[in-house]
Amino acid sequence: MTEPIQPFSNSPISGSPCADEAVLSPLACTTGVFYRPTRVFESLTRRPSWWMPFLVTMVVIGLFYFAVTAKVGWHQVYENNLRLAPKQAQQMENLTPEQRASSEKVAVGFTQGIWLGMPLLTLLFAAIEAAILLGTINFVFGGRATFWQVYAVTWYAGLPGLLKFLLAILALFVGLDPESFQINNPAGTNLGYYLSPTDTPKAFYTLASQVDLLMLWTLVLMGIGLAVVARTKRSAGLMAVFAWWIVIVLLSVGATAAFS
Repeated sequence: MTEPIQPFSNSPISGSPCADEAVLSPLACTTGVFYRPTRVFESLTRRPSWWMPFLVTMVVIGLFYFAVTAKVGWHQVYENNLRLAPKQAQQMENLTPEQRASSEKVAVGFTQGIWLGMPLLTLLFAAIEAAILLGTINFVFGGRATFWQVYAVTWYAGLPGLLKFLLAILALFVGLDPESFQINNPAGTNLGYYLSPTDTPKAFYTLASQVDLLMLWTLVLMGIGLAVVARTKRSAGLMAVFAWWIVIVLLSVGATAAFS
């Protein structure tokens, strides 16, 4: 006598073997995003965890912070940044020595403080980014994503960007000249890194720095992940992500052209 048919035995219900196979561990997601991203984002649809990429990001940024402190120094970082801002440098020249020393101390402390505050800043920026992408994919493209799904996607999709910090750390310990170090563009993954920031037109330098190979990798991953968790076409996720990136790049270039 044949056994009764179980029509829902293969459904990915929580606790079933199929569901367990469908959900990757945070460590598997962290490594898998580099070579099987779709599988990772399908897992995040079921369990949108983000703490592992957050911890990895904090470790890498912490190593970068200590490398800059040891090999460059935060006062040198300030001086390097000042060379990129001729108007600000001229204003500093017009100050008395006491005023200049005070302003430099505040500026150095502010720059260093930003990097010390990165744990909170990254959480905030990721939340803002996720909220914007959530609204775009759901209301413009008819998606069905939740905030925490998109939030997890932003963290995992951002992992390739950490390679820039690792390359910068390597360059600093190999012997990069501290006076040539730019903390806002620390590794040669974009054309702007190879241009002279003082001789190149500011708008073009900003554009060349924004078009970054690792950033493009991150954007593609984010578009794929957004489409997966929102259950839309992949083209919808990519359009949502790249449209906002183009807006940000144009605003950055425009602001540079207006105030340089």
